Amino acid sequence: MPAGSSPKRERQYQHIKASAKKRGESTERAEEIAARTVNKERARAGESRTASRSSVKDVSSGHRGGKRSHSGAQGPTRDQLYGEAKRRNIKGRSSMNKAQLEKALGR
Repeated sequence: MPAGSSPKRERQYQHIKASAKKRGESTERAEEIAARTVNKERARAGESRTASRSSVKDVSSGHRGGKRSHSGAQGPTRDQLYGEAKRRNIKGRSSMNKAQLEKALGR
């Protein structure tokens, strides 16, 4: 976290980092996701000295995350499942269909 960050942003960073690690991301990737998300929120709230136009004008992180949730009628797509299988290094994933990927991932 940048120097001078508020306790709220520090908690937010830790929460996002823990959530990413729980999803199976590496520690390094989890830290990157958390830092980028918190920095964007700081820019949107006017808490940073500099902010890119996309950080301020774009959809908020929370809203974007809601759009990406997998709670839809049919759950995650085959491509999303394949990506998770790839991250978990599941063998034979390229020839699996959606149902087989779900089973291999334990869903």
